[in-house]
Amino acid sequence: MKNSPIRKVVIVGGGTAGWMAAAGLSRVLGALPGLSITLIESEAIGTVGVGEATIPQITAFNRLIGLDEMAFMRETRATYKLGIEFVDWLRPGHSYVHPFGSFGLDMLGIEFQHFWLRGRELGDTAAIDSYSIAAVAGKSGKFTWPQPDNRKSPLSKLSYAFQFDAGRYAKFLRGLSEQAGVRRVEGRVVEVLQHPESGFVTGLKLDDQTEVEGELFIDCSGFRSLLLGQTLGVPFNDWSRWLPCDSAVAIPCELGGANEPLTRSTARSAGWQWRIPLQHRIGNGHVFSSAHMDGEAATDMLLANLDGKPLAEPNRLSFTAGHRARAWEKNVVALGLAGGFLEPLESTSIHLVQSGIARLLSLFPDSGFSEVEIGRYNDETEREYVDIRDFLLLHYSATERDDSEFWRYCRNLEPTDGLAEKIEMFRSSGRIFREHNELFTEASWLSVMLSQGISPQRYHPAARLLDDAETLARLGNIRGAIRNTADQLPSQSDFLSERGGTIAASERLTA
Repeated sequence: MKNSPIRKVVIVGGGTAGWMAAAGLSRVLGALPGLSITLIESEAIGTVGVGEATIPQITAFNRLIGLDEMAFMRETRATYKLGIEFVDWLRPGHSYVHPFGSFGLDMLGIEFQHFWLRGRELGDTAAIDSYSIAAVAGKSGKFTWPQPDNRKSPLSKLSYAFQFDAGRYAKFLRGLSEQAGVRRVEGRVVEVLQHPESGFVTGLKLDDQTEVEGELFIDCSGFRSLLLGQTLGVPFNDWSRWLPCDSAVAIPCELGGANEPLTRSTARSAGWQWRIPLQHRIGNGHVFSSAHMDGEAATDMLLANLDGKPLAEPNRLSFTAGHRARAWEKNVVALGLAGGFLEPLESTSIHLVQSGIARLLSLFPDSGFSEVEIGRYNDETEREYVDIRDFLLLHYSATERDDSEFWRYCRNLEPTDGLAEKIEMFRSSGRIFREHNELFTEASWLSVMLSQGISPQRYHPAARLLDDAETLARLGNIRGAIRNTADQLPSQSDFLSERGGTIAASERLTA
């Protein structure tokens, strides 16, 4: 029997996740005959709102929904992001940039890092960062768009993302979604209605007794996981054994300090502090382990390390690292915090929402809700969480720090099988393999493993095909080309100003 198309999609919760879902679905599926998309949110229920930094995949989502980049930059008070600077993670006083894009140039058919390792053996001490246009430009406060067609330029290797006000991003997406026909309903869900036999969700009763019926429900209710967790009882996979941080305090402050297109993560005695510079303010937060530091001490540490005057009261939250065992159950799909949470160390929170939307669009169901498609969705979602978990774990376990109980605990964390295999392969031969098109590329793994002290014992034999002098000369030429290119780029501020992407000077909150 032929199943009927889905006609009624209901999104529970607004915020970044809800309005990204509304914008994505309305853009791609909005023209389907009879399809309605309704989003329910309550002004009385706040959002977490700390996902202000992104990774390059966000540019694809913005293009998908038809955003004008400069209007987006103005409306969300956004800045550009070329990578993440990690301070004090290997040891106090050490820093590096995990950049967007690649390192150097592959030569003789093999990856660049093997020639870099050969250069180290020959006495070239230049850090791997100096072979990344994103890292060099980022630390110089420079920015431009990539030039993928200019193959001879380091800019062909550049990627970028954004840092923005998450609340303003949700508001911006709301405007686009409502223009595309999404209906917003103000209200708080007080009862979830289910089919008595199948258990499928059939509707939601709001606090004003309004009932909203639906066929497909998207749970963007945050940590409450109202539909997937509370109603359908999908269990939570707790990963705190690998990721011990379980608390955070966030606060915005006035502009001050460096104005670089980089997110900064600074290791602290029981966790780490983020710094996200926007056009109008700086977003700050302290992620920490409550087993190693109490909330008051964590707040005091954050307030003592701001670049400007605080602009709000500290926002405190608790969490458990992990994810729901299934992101799609019956006719409910969870996005964002409703489906899981991994600390924002590598700015993956918004990406997980984006990839969940893309996966749903690819596997969009009919009224039959085939278990084949649902199973595929869940398998791919879990795999993505696992891949990100392992990459985050690398940051904690690969460290020389032993100056606090927290860091001594992290140094002794047992790696997962997948992470252990990657580290063993890299330490043995300098090789990195990207499994099943995982989120983080070979360049990302290379950056973090090298910069956090994992040293390969060997390199590819073909790296010896160039004689010593030519190896050193080529390495020097690549560094020089990257440095010269970065020097000629406009500052981030000039780039935005020339294209109409800046906010009014009166909106910038400075000391």
